[in-house]
Amino acid sequence: MDLLSQPWPWFVAGPIIGLCVPVLLLLGNRRFGISSNLRHMCAAIAPASIELFRYDWWQRGAWNLLFLAGTVAGGFIAWQVLTVPDVQLSPATHEALTALGIQRFAGLAPGDVFSWPALATWPGFLSIVVGGFLVGFGTAYAGGCTSGHAIFGLATFQAASLAAVAGFFAGGLLATHWLLPLIFRG
Repeated sequence: MDLLSQPWPWFVAGPIIGLCVPVLLLLGNRRFGISSNLRHMCAAIAPASIELFRYDWWQRGAWNLLFLAGTVAGGFIAWQVLTVPDVQLSPATHEALTALGIQRFAGLAPGDVFSWPALATWPGFLSIVVGGFLVGFGTAYAGGCTSGHAIFGLATFQAASLAAVAGFFAGGLLATHWLLPLIFRG
C-alpha cells in the first residue's frame, strides 16, 4: 500500500503511460484520448439528425468510454482509499501565488480559486467557467485534448499534434505570466 500511496517518479510513470500507445495500436488500431468521449456520449444520447453524431458510437467508442469510466473509478478509489500526499510548492511558486492574493494552499488546488465559494468571485468565475469554456473550445478546435495530442499524436509523429502541443504550452505560459496576474490583481 505504501508503494501506491506515494507519487511515482517520472521514469516509472512516464514509460507506463507511453506504453499505452503501442498497446492500443496493436490491440485494434485504437487512438488514445479522453476528449473524444464527449462526442461518443453525445452520439449515444443525441438525436440522429445531427450530422456530427451520426455514426456507430458503440463500435468506435465503447472501449474509450470504458477507459474513461475506469479512469474516473480509479480516481475515486484513490481518493477514498489512498492517502493524498501534501503538495509541496517551491518557495518561488508559493511567493508568486501569495503575491496574487491566493492564501489557501491546502489540498491539490488552491481553495481561493477552485472551490464552490470561489465560484462566486470574479477571479474564480473567470478561472473555472470561462477557463473551462476556453479549454473545451480549444479541444474542439485542435481536434483533441492534451492527452491525445501529447501522448498519442507526438508518439505517432503527427505534425498537427506537435503544433497543438506547442499551442497548449504557449497558452499555459501566457495564462501564467500575463492572464493570472491580470485577473487576480485586477
